[in-house]
Amino acid sequence: MKLLEGKVALITGGTRGIGKSIVMAYAKQGAAVAFTYLHSADLALQVEAEVSQMGVKVKSYLSDASNFAASEQLVQNVVADFGRVDILINNAGITRDGLLMRMSESQWDEVMDTNLKSAFNMTRAMAPIMMKQRSGSIVNISSVVGVMGNIGQANYSASKAGMIGLTKSVAKELGARGVRCNAIAPGFIVTEMTDNASNASRSLWLDMIPMRRGGKPEEVADVAVFLGSDMASYVSGQVIHCCGAMNC
Repeated sequence: MKLLEGKVALITGGTRGIGKSIVMAYAKQGAAVAFTYLHSADLALQVEAEVSQMGVKVKSYLSDASNFAASEQLVQNVVADFGRVDILINNAGITRDGLLMRMSESQWDEVMDTNLKSAFNMTRAMAPIMMKQRSGSIVNISSVVGVMGNIGQANYSASKAGMIGLTKSVAKELGARGVRCNAIAPGFIVTEMTDNASNASRSLWLDMIPMRRGGKPEEVADVAVFLGSDMASYVSGQVIHCCGAMNC
């Protein structure tokens, strides 16, 4: 039996990078998958087509997780289409890097809204459903910089640190109803987002990693599969670092 067979997962930001890898990994392990996108309907359709070939139910939804009302509506739509949701992956995220003294209010607000507020919105919308089911797993995609900070990423670091605080609080609040909540803190993962980094920045990151390489999105997805599965049935309130010993 596959690790996620019979489960329904909702994944935000599922068309590229870590999010897409989680969508694919969950489908391979037998989960029915709902995922969101914000900009590219064509990419969403491509992911749907790939997942459909695995023989599991899949549907994409145009939705802005940073919008409270839209998140509520999304969850209602997914439950109507799939019957239930067992796993929520809060993955939607962006960067708007810049040194603190040059960072604009809009750079700060956009990152906090997309990365942290969206996790609150989705968790708030999903909590009553999982509590009623008396089961569920919420996985927040944080970052090692949420633990250690990073020059030029005050906004991103703060948003990811906030996700860790949210994770631990949700785990304590919802644990009695059988709902688990954990976070993954990826390190330098080779995605389209990190492809935009300068060569100097990439070299600096790699020098900080004892394993001397960037991680693969699939390696983060494997951790997400574990946390969503019954193998992690007594794991809650934890932050699992997937960083090649970068922060240990």
